[in-house]
Amino acid sequence: MSEEILINVTPRETRVAVVENGVLQEVFIERASRRGLVGNIYQGRVRRVLPGMQAAFVDIGLERTAFLHASDIRAVPAEAEEAAREGNGERRPEAITELVQEGQELLVQVIKDPLGSKGARLTTHITIPSRYLVLMPAAGNVGISTKIEDEAERQRLRETVTRLAAEEGTAGYIVRTAAEGVGEEALRADMRYLQRLWASLRERAARTPAGGIVYEELPLALRALRDLVGAGVEKVRIDSRETYQRAVEFAEAFIPEAAGLIEHYPGERPIFDLYGVEDEIQRALERKVPLKSGGYLIIDQTEAMTTIDVNTGAYVGHRTLEETIFKTNLEAAQAIARQLRLRNLGGIIIIDFIDMQDEEHKRQVLRALERSLEKDHAKSHVSEVSSLGLVQMTRKRTRESLEHVLCEPCPTCGGRGSVKTAETVCYEIFREIIREARQFDARSFLVLASQEVVDRLLDEESASVAELEAFIGRPIKLQVEALYTQEQFDVVLM
Repeated sequence: MSEEILINVTPRETRVAVVENGVLQEVFIERASRRGLVGNIYQGRVRRVLPGMQAAFVDIGLERTAFLHASDIRAVPAEAEEAAREGNGERRPEAITELVQEGQELLVQVIKDPLGSKGARLTTHITIPSRYLVLMPAAGNVGISTKIEDEAERQRLRETVTRLAAEEGTAGYIVRTAAEGVGEEALRADMRYLQRLWASLRERAARTPAGGIVYEELPLALRALRDLVGAGVEKVRIDSRETYQRAVEFAEAFIPEAAGLIEHYPGERPIFDLYGVEDEIQRALERKVPLKSGGYLIIDQTEAMTTIDVNTGAYVGHRTLEETIFKTNLEAAQAIARQLRLRNLGGIIIIDFIDMQDEEHKRQVLRALERSLEKDHAKSHVSEVSSLGLVQMTRKRTRESLEHVLCEPCPTCGGRGSVKTAETVCYEIFREIIREARQFDARSFLVLASQEVVDRLLDEESASVAELEAFIGRPIKLQVEALYTQEQFDVVLM
């Protein structure tokens, strides 16, 4: 697998594209006016405690208060563990009122960006990532990334990191996927870097007032180097000389093996145009996704969930109908996994594959979907095919989807995806005229509406307008308002 990372930098926006074998797989966008908050650490103040929700709202200096659930609050100290145990030997979950009080200051970290109308999601389990390790200052254990599958390597890393942590006198760590095959000295250097960073953060936290930021995550270009450069990456191309120089310095200090992969792209043609990334981004904003076979997907994103419908379209196959359906669903499974990454769709996802009768076909389609999702950085869970023939899955959502970053609800339809017909608006106008005629003593009525609505009133509905004038005993005048949408109108008393 050939993988390249492209970084496009403009003064107010940075975009990162992950391209595998010439095909765009993932896009990350960071704007100066709206930088992501995930990973940032704040000195927060508890504003409200809600026992019914087992949560608290915390002020971290943002427009909306952030949300902190009881499960995301650091466990009580060891000496309090025994007192909190039930007769069955398990620790009793604590009520939110026992963990925090209004007005209390807490060191918190953002784990989810504000999404839609929801505030940021917080935790007090602070974690600080580096190239190979994630420091967990409050923990005392070592965890290994599930993407490292070799059991012998998992054991080696666990033993090495546990021993180094004991020597350095530090707390818990998570070993990242990038640490696979890495030697002891590189792990020790990472550990010491994290220790120095944590020590400086604690000093800064002591001086920071409530609502202030203590630690800000790296900018997107450097984060991409830290998190995305793995064994399969052949090159990282950056179209800004300044960002390129910063990236090389960062890589030489923290990711020496990646420094040689970084290239400056000086070409006249924009780097995203060169790789066809701009066109792919535009296609990722459309509902319909064509498949090579002639079938297609329809993707609808709502507040509650995302639905994906699979259709055979023009694909008729060469054998039986069941074989045609199976081939389309197999291709769709791979396309869906790519679209989830590309569009960064998260939360609950419902997939309506074309109905299959053969149980083996269902199993193979599910397996193809799971296999295609293995390359995804976001954690996902796929359930079996339901009794209605639907596949339910979840994908971890930590940032806004591509559509929410690049688009806003249509001002004409308000995000519904449809507008009232001109006929419907005409009948609404008639009802409004009757309502006003009964309430007010006007000589005449002036209707202001869009060109489409006025045309219909003068043409198909002209007889209805004449009948209404006779009914209310007053004339009705029409006027086109060029800036009105099809649904907008005003009835003015003259």
